[in-house]
Amino acid sequence: MSHVLRTLGTGVLAVQRSVSAVQLLKVGAQQRSRCDAVKDSQSPPFDEALLEVLVCPLSKKPLRYDGNSNELINEELGIAYPIIDGIPNMIPQDARMIHKTKAPEKPSES
Repeated sequence: MSHVLRTLGTGVLAVQRSVSAVQLLKVGAQQRSRCDAVKDSQSPPFDEALLEVLVCPLSKKPLRYDGNSNELINEELGIAYPIIDGIPNMIPQDARMIHKTKAPEKPSES
């Protein structure tokens, strides 16, 4: 009998916790929507001083900032990392592939 009461008690506690978590999520969503309405239409600029310390997470090579597309470019791999609200998104899965310009290959002499 005490096992049933403990299980029942934990079930009720779990329900109370999940309800409070749902309420917190609703409140957080309301606060975010209020903040979004106040936000300017322009995002903060990218601080180009970060290029001194940022490298591509895949190749560990330096990146180039492209102001037109607001992306960090890895020329070697042909990957462009987006910059969102002034913050570089360095997650490889979120990067896009760009067309690399290949150097003309020299014909090998046999």
